[in-house]
Amino acid sequence: MVPPMMMPRVPLILGLAGLLPFVWGALTVLSPDLAAWTVRSIGARFAGPYVMLFYGAVILSFMSGVLWGFATQLKGAQAGTGYALSVIPALWAFFMTGGGPTGAGVSLMVGFIGILGLDWLFWKHGAAPEWWMSLRLLLTAIVVTCLAIGVFA
Repeated sequence: MVPPMMMPRVPLILGLAGLLPFVWGALTVLSPDLAAWTVRSIGARFAGPYVMLFYGAVILSFMSGVLWGFATQLKGAQAGTGYALSVIPALWAFFMTGGGPTGAGVSLMVGFIGILGLDWLFWKHGAAPEWWMSLRLLLTAIVVTCLAIGVFA
């Protein structure tokens, strides 16, 4: 795997920037004062687990699109399997994030951990860039940590 300092700069910066709603949500869970300020200033949906849950569902759906793009690099039956696998994260987000913040948070954690398996399959078959798994492991560790704060703190 490629160390984070060897990844292309733009994907790394954009990937880290994409963590902001997760990190903000976790911080507002850990800091009642920050949560209160957020609710007053920009609204309740941007505080606590709510921002992480909504954004997490969006990002799982986004990842389906990324995987669909990787499937275009495959041929024949592998491509068909790749396309089929690529829709799983979006369907997971759609069907598994109801039922309250705790269940939705756990489902998102499972979804983000599960997508690593799909990332690895596409990477192993040469459809994802060489640095892909290093980036995905870093981002997923932070996302799952933030979601765990939302669920268990």
